[in-house]
Amino acid sequence: MLCGIDEAGRGPIAGDLVIAGCILHSKIEGLADSKKLTPKRREELYEQIISQSSYHIVKIPPNVIDTNGISLCMKRALLEIKSTLVASSYLFDGNTNFGVIGIETMIKADGKVAEVSAASIIAKVTHDRDILDLDLLYPHYDLAKHKGYATALHIERIKEYGYSPIHRKSFRLKALMPTLDL
Repeated sequence: MLCGIDEAGRGPIAGDLVIAGCILHSKIEGLADSKKLTPKRREELYEQIISQSSYHIVKIPPNVIDTNGISLCMKRALLEIKSTLVASSYLFDGNTNFGVIGIETMIKADGKVAEVSAASIIAKVTHDRDILDLDLLYPHYDLAKHKGYATALHIERIKEYGYSPIHRKSFRLKALMPTLDL
């Protein structure tokens, strides 16, 4: 039994980092890398996945990433998933297992292995739903438009309103360095 693992939110400068592990109990048609699916299709598959799998989601807030660093946070998340979901093997999308013994890696596994695709979809849908909730709390950052990524619009909003508690201050952006005291 394989547990697929993937993350969403590692690149954005706002919102939680979301890591999901998934063990499928039955075959689900249409699984693919979450980034290659439409939001509507991701949502449809998400509902199927959570009803036909064992899964675990770890969310790491920006302040914890700022304090501990992304690598340590990823390591802790992978250890939590491994201790929560019992499987014969674990496969993480990417090229590093962050030092966690027993977790294999594969580049682009989210597009090749159903369990990793499912984890990718769980993580992406969870991250995007959370970002939309944050958009309601912090509407002046226009999070719904850029999902927390460092787009020109987002950087413009940070310059105008400053960082909020949902931002990773350790994510150094040259565009913000001269204008904000980090």
